[in-house]
Amino acid sequence: MKKAYLKYFTALLLFGSNGIVASYILLNSYEIVFLRTLIGSLFLIAVFLFSGRKPQGFHDKKHILYITISGIAMGISWMLLYEAYKTVGVSIATLAYYCGPVIVMAVSPMVFQERMTLKKLSGFAAVIAGMYLVNKNGLFKTHVSAGLIFGILSAAMYALMVIFNKKAKSITGLENSAFQLIISFLTVAVFMQTRQRLYISSVFHNLFPVLFLGIVNTGIGCYFYFSSIGRLPAGSVAVCGYLEPLSALIFSAFFLRERLSAVQLLGAVLILGGAVVSELSKKNRHSR
Repeated sequence: MKKAYLKYFTALLLFGSNGIVASYILLNSYEIVFLRTLIGSLFLIAVFLFSGRKPQGFHDKKHILYITISGIAMGISWMLLYEAYKTVGVSIATLAYYCGPVIVMAVSPMVFQERMTLKKLSGFAAVIAGMYLVNKNGLFKTHVSAGLIFGILSAAMYALMVIFNKKAKSITGLENSAFQLIISFLTVAVFMQTRQRLYISSVFHNLFPVLFLGIVNTGIGCYFYFSSIGRLPAGSVAVCGYLEPLSALIFSAFFLRERLSAVQLLGAVLILGGAVVSELSKKNRHSR
C-alpha cells in the first residue's frame, strides 16, 4: 500500500509540474500536446510490450467506443489547457481546469444515478464563488477572459473524459491509459494536420523539455498513476488528487514568480475546498 501511495503522489507532483515544464518549450500549445501525447504513447506501448501482457479488455465494442470518446476528450482538453497556460498563466488555468471534477459531480445524478446531497451542492456553490474571486479583477480584460474560457472548456472536456472512461469498465489499468493516450495523440495529430506543420528544427531547439514532458511527466506519470489507483481506496484517490493543483500553484509561484492576490487565494481555497467537500461527501456515502 505504501508503494502505491508513493507512486500516486509522485504522479500527482509530475502532473502538477506540467505547466512549469511547458513554459520552457517555445512551441505553441498544439505542438506541445502533439509531442507530449506522441512520446507518452510510445513510452506506454513500450512498457506494455516489455511487460509481456496481452490486451484483455477489448471484447466489448461499446466499451471501446467509450474509451475512444474519452481519449478524444482528453486530447482536446489538453490542447485547451495548454492554450490557457500560455494565455492566462499556470495558476489560474490550473484552477479553472480543476472545476472538471465538480462538473462530473454536477452531472452524476443524471449520468450515474448518484444522489445530489446538500454537501455536494455546497461544494458546487463554493467552486463557482471561487472561480468568480480568482478572475474577478480581470473579467473584463480580453486576454484574461479568453484564458479563463480556455480553462473552463478544458475542464468540460476533462469531465467528458472521466465520464466515458468510467463507463469503459472492462478496460482498466495500463491498458486503459495506453489506449486512451494513443487516441489522444491521433486526435491532436488530425487537428495538427488541418492546422499547421510541425518543423523538426523547432523540436530540436526544445528537445530536452519536450522529452522530459513526454517521457517523465506523461509516460512515467501516467504509468505511476494508473498502476497505483487500482490499489488505493477510491476516496483517498479522489481527495489526495487535489495535491496536483495545489502543487501546480506552489510550483508556479516558486519557478514562474506567478502571484495570486489575497482575493484570488481565497478563491483558490474555495475552489479546492469545495471540490474536496464534494469528494468527501461521496466517500462518506459509500462507506455506509
